[in-house]
Amino acid sequence: MPIEDELKGSYLTYAMSVIVSRALPDVRDGLKPSQRRILVAMNDLNLTPGAARVKCAKISGDTSGNYHPHGESVIYPTLVRMAQEWNMRYVLIDKQGNFGSIAGLPPAAMRYTEARLSPIAAAMLEDLKLDTVDFVPTYDERRREPTVLPSKFPNLLVNGAEGIAVGMSTSIPPHNLGEICDALEAVIDNPRISIDELLQICPGPDFPTGGVICGAAGIAS
Repeated sequence: MPIEDELKGSYLTYAMSVIVSRALPDVRDGLKPSQRRILVAMNDLNLTPGAARVKCAKISGDTSGNYHPHGESVIYPTLVRMAQEWNMRYVLIDKQGNFGSIAGLPPAAMRYTEARLSPIAAAMLEDLKLDTVDFVPTYDERRREPTVLPSKFPNLLVNGAEGIAVGMSTSIPPHNLGEICDALEAVIDNPRISIDELLQICPGPDFPTGGVICGAAGIAS
């Protein structure tokens, strides 16, 4: 086989592995694999919005051992980000303790912080055990994990997403939940709705820290 053909095939295989397994979110639930596995591990621990919070070290350890074997030092920052209200328009983790600051101060060690699922995250996991989504074996084939969450919450559109993969990247801004729901209803009622009509319902992004958007031409494009 010519080396050019081998390089093409190997690069494509590597790129798809990074895209699917690590770097970019799934459009159906807006989550990267690491984020999804943290929420699933918390669901296994019954950390519902009404339950007592547990140490993030426990959550990180269970996630690493059961679903995502990349070490707690990789998992904990992902968990922290899903709890920071300046990073997420609607947080998926209900936190307690020092989870850092918007000024860039780091969070406390995972043995000091606690967390449970937010109501929105619980809605995304609802009906998970009713065969609503496909499951695949975990890395060690001792358990099964969902390929995507049922997601009664439009996470990708509302919380946005950022990711850099091999040969591609994504950067989707967050939006207001009420506006997105109204826009989704409009699309269901009229699949041929125009961009201009949608912009009347959802005029632009809604960032968690606020801000002023100068010029709307980029939003329409």
